[in-house]
Amino acid sequence: MLDPKLIRENPDKVKENIKKKFQEDKISLVDDFLKLDDEKRKLMQEAQKLRHERNELSKKINEAKKKGEDAKEFMSVVKEIPGKIKDIEEKQSKLDERITEILLIIPNMIHESVPIGKNDKENVEVEKIGDPRKFDFEVKSHVEIAEKLDMVDFETSAETSGNGFYYMKGDLALLNMALVNFARDYMVSQGYEYVEPPLMIRKKVLTGVYSNEEIDAMSYKIDGEDLYLIATSEHPLIGMFINKTLKKSELPIKITGFSACFRREIGSHGIDEKGLFRTHQFNKQEMIVICEPKDSYKFYEEMMTHSKNVFKALGIPIRELECCSGDLADLKAKSADLEAWSPRKDGWIEITSCTNMEEAQARRLNIKVDDGKTKYFTHTLNNTVIATSRALVAILENFQNSDGTVDIPEVLWPYMCGKKKLKQ
Repeated sequence: MLDPKLIRENPDKVKENIKKKFQEDKISLVDDFLKLDDEKRKLMQEAQKLRHERNELSKKINEAKKKGEDAKEFMSVVKEIPGKIKDIEEKQSKLDERITEILLIIPNMIHESVPIGKNDKENVEVEKIGDPRKFDFEVKSHVEIAEKLDMVDFETSAETSGNGFYYMKGDLALLNMALVNFARDYMVSQGYEYVEPPLMIRKKVLTGVYSNEEIDAMSYKIDGEDLYLIATSEHPLIGMFINKTLKKSELPIKITGFSACFRREIGSHGIDEKGLFRTHQFNKQEMIVICEPKDSYKFYEEMMTHSKNVFKALGIPIRELECCSGDLADLKAKSADLEAWSPRKDGWIEITSCTNMEEAQARRLNIKVDDGKTKYFTHTLNNTVIATSRALVAILENFQNSDGTVDIPEVLWPYMCGKKKLKQ
């Protein structure tokens, strides 16, 4: 959510930002906001004028009574004022609702470093790390490998739960938890507090971290309750600080959290395909930072480095892809994805996403910092440490052997009960 003052004082700048995101249909929202904001301010002035008039008349009534004079004329006018103020406040309340709706739709200002482009086809490669392995045998997909090893069951899960779910078994399930434990230990060693969050959150938190479009497309609603299954632990982790004013000495707040995640993925490609890459339920280790505005891009780089270090340790070839303006979700000021090499696809697959929301998310959730002189909104950032299902896809494909076994990355051996290969 943008600062209303920014829209009020720099409407052309906000409109230009919307154009850079190729969302021309939202430009008119700026003018709608200005019109409604002007009406609201006029109503506020009118209400203030009535309150002043009421105070002045009350003084006259008291003076008249002291003098023994008739004050009926003043009293009849005073009696009408509360009703007039109530009518104004009701109009103002309706305006506030509409203004908030508009503010939730107008996209965040993108950072000056963001490349301009219409969609993900115009994202910019920043860096490649590691060389793809050359195979002297036919590369199998992660589904073929896992099913051959009898370590995953998509057929039964489709019957019990539908497409987009899976049963993970044996050493593959152990490898899944090894990834969680390795990622957790790495992040804790980097000074992040480990937190396990609730798996459900209320609508007021969800609207603070997601756009309405994202809520409708991705969130599972608990029928009859004000609760949603979380799509990522980022949401309840950031939600821990809703309506809180933090001391400057408390910042930065650095948290890493593990949770199961649940996504409807309406309209997403691949959800009906068998496999682990895009599913309705998955495990994820996340990181968030709440910090001073001046420090947020320092932490953005730090968080991206942490994800790179995790996948470098695993030995998986990766690349950083900077998201262009048209590929940024509305709350994001800057974002980049890490992608892993998929030998089966002979291309790249997304594995993590690092984002700086600047103050947009904190403004929605009312997270502020008090420096002793003034209060202002913090910046919030989030990044995937590892989504284990996608990491498993990369491990199964990149470390497969001709005999059907899969080498387990050495960094995970301490978490694998002595096992170094996936095999029957």
